[in-house]
Amino acid sequence: MDSPASPATHLSLAIDGMSCASCVGRVERALKKVPGIAAATVNLATERADIDFAGAPDLAAAVEAVQRAGYQVPERSLELSIAGMSCASCVGRVERALKKVPGVLEASVNLATERARVRAVQGVDGGALIQAVARAGYEAKLDTGERGAPDEEAARRASELSGLQRSLGLALLFTLPVFLLEMGAHLIPGMHQWLMHSLGTQNNWYLQFVLTSVVLFGPGLRFFRKGIPGLLRGAPDMNALVAVGASAAYLYSLVATFAPGLLPAGTVNVYYEAAAVIVSLILLGRLLEARAKGRTSEAIKRLIGLQAKTARVLREGKAEEVAIAEVRAGDLLEVRPGERLPVDGEVVEGSSFVDESMITGEPVPVEKQPGAELVGGTINQLGALTFRATRIGGDTVLAQIIRLVEQAQGSKLPIQALVDRVTLWFVPAVMLAALLTFAAWMVFGPAPALSLALVNAVAVLIIACPCAMGLATPTSIMVGTGRAAELGVLFRKGEALQLLKDARVVAVDKTGTLTRGKPELTDLIVAEGFRRGEVLARIAAVEDKSEHPIARAIVAAAEAENLDLGTLERFEAVTGYGVRATVDGVRVEIGADRFMARLGLDVGLFAGDAKRLAEEGKTPLYAALDGRLAAIVAVADPLKETTPAAIRALHELGLKVAMITGDNRRTGEAIARQLGIDEVVAEVLPEGKVEAVERLKAAHGRLAYVGDGINDAPALAAADVGVAIGSGTDVAIEAADVVLMSGDLGGVPKAIALSKATIGNIRQNLFWAFAYNTALIPVAAGALYPLNGTLLSPIFAAGAMALSSVFVLGNALRLKRFRAA
Repeated sequence: MDSPASPATHLSLAIDGMSCASCVGRVERALKKVPGIAAATVNLATERADIDFAGAPDLAAAVEAVQRAGYQVPERSLELSIAGMSCASCVGRVERALKKVPGVLEASVNLATERARVRAVQGVDGGALIQAVARAGYEAKLDTGERGAPDEEAARRASELSGLQRSLGLALLFTLPVFLLEMGAHLIPGMHQWLMHSLGTQNNWYLQFVLTSVVLFGPGLRFFRKGIPGLLRGAPDMNALVAVGASAAYLYSLVATFAPGLLPAGTVNVYYEAAAVIVSLILLGRLLEARAKGRTSEAIKRLIGLQAKTARVLREGKAEEVAIAEVRAGDLLEVRPGERLPVDGEVVEGSSFVDESMITGEPVPVEKQPGAELVGGTINQLGALTFRATRIGGDTVLAQIIRLVEQAQGSKLPIQALVDRVTLWFVPAVMLAALLTFAAWMVFGPAPALSLALVNAVAVLIIACPCAMGLATPTSIMVGTGRAAELGVLFRKGEALQLLKDARVVAVDKTGTLTRGKPELTDLIVAEGFRRGEVLARIAAVEDKSEHPIARAIVAAAEAENLDLGTLERFEAVTGYGVRATVDGVRVEIGADRFMARLGLDVGLFAGDAKRLAEEGKTPLYAALDGRLAAIVAVADPLKETTPAAIRALHELGLKVAMITGDNRRTGEAIARQLGIDEVVAEVLPEGKVEAVERLKAAHGRLAYVGDGINDAPALAAADVGVAIGSGTDVAIEAADVVLMSGDLGGVPKAIALSKATIGNIRQNLFWAFAYNTALIPVAAGALYPLNGTLLSPIFAAGAMALSSVFVLGNALRLKRFRAA
């Protein structure tokens, strides 16, 4: 994007799709209609629009106008790592700074992951974003998208933790003597007399001054370095609250120690212990937060840890151990029993069982034969396999899962909008409350009014730090989406986590979702005097000439039983009736009941079976050998074994289940009866699925649609929440909000139950953070003093603030133990 001379009034946008002068006119007219745009000039040769705004530029409105005119403004997404954020107000400050960068359409910052996601028009420079964050008082680094190794991530976390541990250790070493020197006189019998006799009051205060100075300007310096600049910029954060509170107590004590004559009579007291203990307790809270935040991202670390570091590649007939980055698509690889598969591939030689539980959440190992697909990161069990690499690097299923989980963890839910609005003004409001508290105690408080005013103002500043508010939502999202991934449920979009819990109806596609998606021979009942294997072999030999799905299912069943199909002669298709041929000298005729009637054969022998098959939605076929009725045959797309339990689980959650299928109504209703499905929408063409979804939404409310095929993509997009079966097509998965890696419907009740648990957890956290802070600010200000003489010490305020954040993180971590019913 061009660097305009005056970013506040002029912007230059790239435009895609213009081909002639009329396009130029169309875009110009569309832009000039946007309120706030003074002038717009579009250049076909450069494919750019130069826009002058009358006031602050509304870029989103300009982009929307171009899109409505039928053209596109190329966009890009950038991710940044942000350092230095400590509370919810920091999040709001960084977001506002990013949104002010010319060309930025949207910016979302996450405190728990310490990342920012920016959507901007093509050409926005990452350097401009970094500078904007720096001007706001924080550090930013452009994320290139390369995944660090798990040990690198662990090293970064360990470095942060060790730094906090050293700071806390040093702070406690010097704070404990200060606390004992000041509070010991009140708590330990005889200590007051001993201190007066050995040190005296003035020397006691001198010693406290030295010890507290070490705490404040050693371990506590981090709060001043970040808090004071923010305060001077008029953008105070949690660090500013701590810095102001601690320095107020420290400076008052300094005056009392070295210039007591400046203070009114009766107010000469020191509060060194409050300043030192505040810093120590806040550092303790930070340490506990860092530990808990590390645990919230364990799911991602575990997923990254599944990536193999080396692979055994066959080159020139020899197995060679190479780094995973050196593997190329098409390489042949070997994997031994017990080893982790390095990349995705297809089995070429060998057979084994593979544990795919870390990808799908399903505990039963899956058998792998030549032709079977393999997923990198899963564990080979007993047999040795040779396979061809099909997807490597960022294209593997595991790499895609990691990206999806990271996106979901970094996203903001609609519920977060309220938090952002409140916390935007929370810190300034707290500072105002502290000033009012100080003024009220100075005017109305008993003697020593100055001391009491200081203590209560400091308590208000410390107890109201909005750390817990900033962590309430993102930590629950991180743990919830991480736990979902472990259960084989991937939330591609964070909003789905909130929307899914409100679903009233689940609409499901039949083929590939409820069923296996592949016709199979389900019934073969032979008449007396015939052998099953012989009949199946004869039928399969005839059907082997056909490519019809029913014919292929019969042939596959015969091949699975290793039957010899025999020699086929004189094949003939009897239009509208069936087929006939001779197999090893035996005349074989296969078709519907009308074909048998034409041959003079009575199908009444199988009347009971035919009725049962019809009730199950199956269309029976009959076979005759040498003019005798030999068997009744049915081919159907069988239900997945997990489908009945999944439907029951959805009903137990109080949801209605609707099936949308292109099959005939009789088959659809038969399956619905079998499964207890509430509503059937049958004989729907692919383009009619969206209409069916809209109709069901209007009738029942919020709807989740589950599908797996290309023809499901529009319905997945039209639903409130689209859920794709992971074994389905890439198009369906791209259109969905949630992906079920296990490939069966059982993931839907898991996803809904987890959505409810996560949103419930977020609400608990928000209630605690807001109610706790709101309730304790009046207590810290001294609201209980007129009633029972209670005042909240700044020391207890610091402990309570730290406890608030730790409670929120601890509550979020409970989601790690979530179990689907």
